[in-house]
Formats: sequence, C-alpha cells, structure tokens
Amino acid sequence: MSTIVIACGGTGGHLAPGIALAEALMEGGHRCLLLVSQKAVDSALTKKYQDLNFVAIPGQGIAGGWMQRLRACMQLFHGMVSALRLLRREAPEAVFLFGGFLSAGPALAARILGIPIAMHEANCAPGRVTRLFAPYAKRVYLPAGLKLPGVAPQCLRELGYPVRREIAALPKASARATLGLESGGKLLLVIGGSQGARALNEWAEKNFEGLAEAGISIYCVSGLKQADALHRQHPSRDGRSGHFIRVEFSDRMGVLLSAADLVVSRAGAGSLAELAACGRPSILIPYPHAVDDHQTANAAAHVQAGAGRMLLQTELGSLREQVQDLIFDEAELGRMEVALKGLDPTNAAAMIAEDLLTLTTGGQTIERGGSDGA
Repeated sequence: MSTIVIACGGTGGHLAPGIALAEALMEGGHRCLLLVSQKAVDSALTKKYQDLNFVAIPGQGIAGGWMQRLRACMQLFHGMVSALRLLRREAPEAVFLFGGFLSAGPALAARILGIPIAMHEANCAPGRVTRLFAPYAKRVYLPAGLKLPGVAPQCLRELGYPVRREIAALPKASARATLGLESGGKLLLVIGGSQGARALNEWAEKNFEGLAEAGISIYCVSGLKQADALHRQHPSRDGRSGHFIRVEFSDRMGVLLSAADLVVSRAGAGSLAELAACGRPSILIPYPHAVDDHQTANAAAHVQAGAGRMLLQTELGSLREQVQDLIFDEAELGRMEVALKGLDPTNAAAMIAEDLLTLTTGGQTIERGGSDGA
C-alpha cells in the first residue's frame, strides 16, 4: 500500500480532480491525504466526502497590490511549513500537485525533503506553479498536444481531467425529477465555476422574463456569497410557467448538467470536463481576468472540437439571441453531443492512478531526491 499526498485545494477546478484521483487510488487499497485551502468553497465541497481525509493548510494566490502580494508570500511560507510537518509525519511515496496557489507550499516542502513530485495540468495554458515545478516532477500529466519546456519526454503523459464518479450522464427526465423540476420545456443551466460569476448571474436575472416567454427556464448556480437563493416564475407564450431558480452552491452537478438542454458556463478546465462527461452542449464565456487568459484557450479548444460555442464577456449583449437560437436547434445540439463523446474524460482518474502507481509499487520505483526530471 502506498501513501499519496494530493495538493488540490483553492478552487473547485483543482479540488474536484483531487477527489476523483483519491477515489481511484483508494479503490486499489492505497492511502490518500488531500491538502485543501481554508476557503469556503473547499469547505462546502469536502463536506460531502466523509470517507476522504482532508487537511486544510494556509495558502493564497499572489495577485493585487504589494500588501496583498506580501500577505500571499507569508501564506505561502506558512503553507510550506505546514506541509513540511505533514510530509515528515506521513512519509508519503509521492506528492501529487494539481496546480494553483495551494500547490506551491507542498511542492517546496517535497523538494526540501526529497519526496518525488507528480503534477497534473488541466488548462491549455499552464499555470505558474506548473511551469515552475514541472521540470522537477517525475510525472507530468497534460492535455493532448500540450508541451512544457524543461520536462523530459519520458515524464510526460497525455491524460485528461479526472472527473468524480458522480459526474455522469443521467436520463433528462429522471434528473429533472430529482431536482423537482418539470419534465417538459427547455432548461438553461448557468454556472460560473466554483467562485461564481457576477456577470453571468446578472445576465440570467436580467434575461429571465424574456427567455421564459420563449419557453426557456433558467437554473443558475451563483457561487457562494455572490447572490441569494431565489425562485421566480413568469408565463410563457404556450401557457406554461418559465422558472428562474438560483442557488448559491450545488453538490449535484452531474444531476444539474443532465437536467439541462444547454449550459452557459465559464471555461475552467473542470467545467469543460464535466460538460463532456455529461454530454451537455454549452456556450462558454471565458473569465476575462483569468491568469494567462487560460480560460479563453480552454474555450477555443472546446469550440474547435465542435463541442460548444464561445462568446467573450464583452459580447454578453448577444447571449440571449445565441441561447434562443441554439437551444431549439436539435440538429446542432445533437452534433455537439457527438463531439462531446470524443472529449469524455471519465477514465482519466483510473488511468492516472494506474500510471502513478507504476512509480511507487511493483514497477519503476521513484527514487527520492531526484531533481533532474528523469
């Protein structure tokens, strides 16, 4: 049995694949400790997984003015110290990093202690932590076609985003019944990622009545503390009631996606992987201030595969027209659903776990202290 420490907190896009990988490793009898942040979004998601071992450590993204950056550096130091204590106590065979600010402290601690590192990068534009530590990793898992300078070819694996087992396509009628929604009519799901998206929330509330008149209901996941829960109704042209349901958070994304006809979403790697796993067409609105504009790169790859459309946030004025055009176009939705099957990442967690364990058990054993990327 191997012990693997997985640094995966900070955003849902980092935490969710960490949970998926832990599920796959634990199924094989291995032990996992998941390092998460002290943010509310991590606390909200981890409550559902009582069988997993989560440890919250300090961490904060380096952004903003000099005071914020100084505070982030202090948080990084405290995160590294916390990780050092944990790694000395647990003596894991490897530390697995999912990127983002929370991975920096554990990565430094692992380097100090000579514990091998493995990394996963889900975005089409690699993040700073990935770029910094990938040359020292024994394994780096990347989207197809993406390369990183300084990483030995034998360390690279093209494997997708690990998706939690519960994120899977369900029959639309049963998904709507689970949510207490009407089985008929069109349903638009609006999601802004784990942090929420104020621009999408405001667009959904502003356009609800017009969409309801066209026979389209909206289910909006606003994000924690972004907007209060709400349920409104408005008559449609066919005599039905169009619904506007807004919730702060949902831990049933597989059900929500399966219930929808179309999704308006940010373009984080996790959101795109879950859209593919559930086969749901989308209109993607990349977050314009994402680091290295990685969401635009993600969305462009998704659109190129034929799995959805993209609008910039500055083009939100045309989103309602795009929604009404696409949600009633069954032929186009069907073509997108076929394309999504080719992007389905549902086996990624098991494949990454299997490959990772060739380095820790029975196969090629990871050598502690290595730093040449070989």
